[in-house]
Amino acid sequence: MAKFSYQPKGVCSVQIDFEVEDGVVRNVHFTRGCNGNTQGISALVEGMNIDDVISRLKGTNCNGRGTSCPDQLAIALEQSKNM
Repeated sequence: MAKFSYQPKGVCSVQIDFEVEDGVVRNVHFTRGCNGNTQGISALVEGMNIDDVISRLKGTNCNGRGTSCPDQLAIALEQSKNM
């Protein structure tokens, strides 16, 4: 199991920690941000295939920011695939 930390940009969360095991997303935790929303995102993606999470969340926009916590998670997951 590989563990990753990512510092998101343009959102209220300051860090996203997660694990990937055999292409499956595990233990996603957001530091700061909208607590209920980030807990919900974490619960929804738990056990999902990494590519499915990326395709569902990438491009999600929060109040015209051009990004969001879900979008930042997708970016983090993409980067983790290249490590």
